[in-house]
Amino acid sequence: QVPLVESGGGSVQAGGSLRLSCRTSDYTYRYTSMAWFRQVPGKEREGLATIGRDGSEGSTIYADSVKGRFTISKDNVYLYLQMNSLKPEDTAIYYCAAKKESEWRPSLDPRTYKFWGQGTQVTVSS
Repeated sequence: QVPLVESGGGSVQAGGSLRLSCRTSDYTYRYTSMAWFRQVPGKEREGLATIGRDGSEGSTIYADSVKGRFTISKDNVYLYLQMNSLKPEDTAIYYCAAKKESEWRPSLDPRTYKFWGQGTQVTVSS
């Protein structure tokens, strides 16, 4: 069973919005952290936002590149990424990820995440 499945990607003009969803095969609270990443061919995977088990605003961390434009949130089954004011440089494949740890260690380092989705393409045109 695939643990994480993303949806919601697509094409949008610059300045537009998209909402990505990531459905878990388990409850989101079973993961100590969940996060969104993106990757452009030929570049390293970039961490965008992470959220802790309790889903509170205080448990979120954002990369500077998306702070103020993207919002991470979750409910019992889904992880979300609301993306506003999109720019052409936001074009990438977007991945959700999750990890289970003995204690909460928020991180945007992809090497610390064990569970991954298959990715969804986001294309922003100018």
